[in-house]
Amino acid sequence: MSTSQLTPGVVPGRLPAEAYCRNFADLEAPLGPHEARVAADRCYFCHDAPCVTACPTAIDIPLFIRQIATGTPEAAARTIFSQNILGGMCARVCPTEQLCEQVCVREVAEGKPVEIARLQRHATDILMAKAPHPFSRAPATGKRVAVVGAGPAGLAAAHRLAMLGHEVTIFDARPKPGGLNEYGIASYKAPGDFAQQEVDWLLSIGGITLDCGKALGREVTLDGLRASHDAVFLGMGLAGVNALRAEGEDLQHVRPAVDFIAALRQAEDLASLPVGRDVVVVGGGMTAIDAAVQAKLLGAETATIVYRRGQEKMSASRHEQDHATSHGVRIICNAAPVKVHGNGTVREVEFAYTADGPGGLTLLPETFRLKADQLFTAIGQRLGDVPEGLALAEGKIAIDASGRTSLAGVWAGGDCATGGEDLTVTAVAQGRDAAIDIHAALMRP
Repeated sequence: MSTSQLTPGVVPGRLPAEAYCRNFADLEAPLGPHEARVAADRCYFCHDAPCVTACPTAIDIPLFIRQIATGTPEAAARTIFSQNILGGMCARVCPTEQLCEQVCVREVAEGKPVEIARLQRHATDILMAKAPHPFSRAPATGKRVAVVGAGPAGLAAAHRLAMLGHEVTIFDARPKPGGLNEYGIASYKAPGDFAQQEVDWLLSIGGITLDCGKALGREVTLDGLRASHDAVFLGMGLAGVNALRAEGEDLQHVRPAVDFIAALRQAEDLASLPVGRDVVVVGGGMTAIDAAVQAKLLGAETATIVYRRGQEKMSASRHEQDHATSHGVRIICNAAPVKVHGNGTVREVEFAYTADGPGGLTLLPETFRLKADQLFTAIGQRLGDVPEGLALAEGKIAIDASGRTSLAGVWAGGDCATGGEDLTVTAVAQGRDAAIDIHAALMRP
């Protein structure tokens, strides 16, 4: 253990330089050609495949695996991309252990599913490395569509609209496109700047203009976009962060976990990132897991996740929970923060034990404290300012099954809309389906 790792407070360079490369290397090694064929041969190629039903984008999984088994991974990739244009990233970050692989017949019978995600990555990586783009544009329709948000939903909508012959402009508030894939996932899940490479590859179909640094309600307005375009798709995600609502949350080194993850994703030198010796993360989802694991990988001596309900109710999958604990992260359940202690800077976090009953969550009188020189909050995000006229449901933009909002000519999808599940694959499905409905509406006589 280095001297820096033992230093209290929030400091950079806790580890030797070579440790950062090792710690943030690719989480899953890609399959080689022979390994892929062997893995593909385990598939039963079910006729009524439950894995297809479990996939939010309805990829024909048995077909693409059969194509890999017969030595045509490029055809397999086209099968994947026809349903999910961000299939490369989804192969890396999708919780397949809760979706397609969970219902795999091999998993049910043997406890070991077909490695669908790794096979998907094998195929998509091969095709993405080759030129030209596998899809071409339909004849120009003369229609113009504005897409707000360059995250998974917006990118999927823009690609499908461009493929159908429309001219698309994507507006995004951040300096770089990619949304959640660029700013919100653990670095070891998509190293090597894969998120930007995927965006560049997607945009190579043509017909899509990217305009970054333009936020809805700041540089552009919904009324203005509706006036200058034939349709608008909103996929801007969730801009707000829920408050901890505990005394002392304004102390130094208390910050949203999403900001920590974004800073890590954009850092050119991981050794320059300051991290605490004792890190506490409040939350129970993937953001909490990613923040805690990466704090450990940056050299934190302890990293503890505290969740207010039972472990079985954590939205992070058991696979991800096990991944965290295998890296030395401690998970404490049934506890909620009540006070952050410190003199200008966080030093301890006080928690009350909780009881989760029919009437909801109850704070019990017994409390405990955790030492912390850095506290990350991962207790959910919320919609930012909403343009007037958009109906809301459960704190998000209300949409129907086709992605239509309450305003004529405006569609929405992804985390900002109802049905968004903080998953890349769900956002892609909503963006794609909204694009198909937009096309039908624009082409209607």
